Amino acid sequence: MQAMSMDDLAEVTAIEAAAYEFPWSRGNFEDSLRHGYYGMCLRHVTGTLLGYCVLMPVVDEMHLLNLCVAPAVQRAGSGLFLLSEALRFTGSQRFASVLLEVRPSNHAALRLYERAGFVVIGRRKNYYPAQHHTREDAIVMRYSFTRENADGVA
Repeated sequence: MQAMSMDDLAEVTAIEAAAYEFPWSRGNFEDSLRHGYYGMCLRHVTGTLLGYCVLMPVVDEMHLLNLCVAPAVQRAGSGLFLLSEALRFTGSQRFASVLLEVRPSNHAALRLYERAGFVVIGRRKNYYPAQHHTREDAIVMRYSFTRENADGVA
């Protein structure tokens, strides 16, 4: 696991475009890094980028803005590993919780977050762009650190 840098963004945006119908732009990632958000890259021993995430600190809570695994290596454990490392990092920074939004249609991500210990706390109406110029809700989930999971490992 390594910190995301501007040098990673060509690979990051290529994976983003392959994985999502409505991907973040390179500018979204650049702005996140410029504003001091935490970007993390997961690479294979060969150097190939497998996945990444972007975390934004907000007062006493970390907001998981983006977590993505390259489509070719999904469902092989990289997502859970990347999420566990993001939680471990967040716990080490003494944040109380991690908040995220996820599309209700993203069943794989919902299962991943539930498996890691996130719980549903709400819904944001018409949050995401969707097909045919419509909008999709977001499910809001939270992971709270306790004495038992203070190291961030669910």
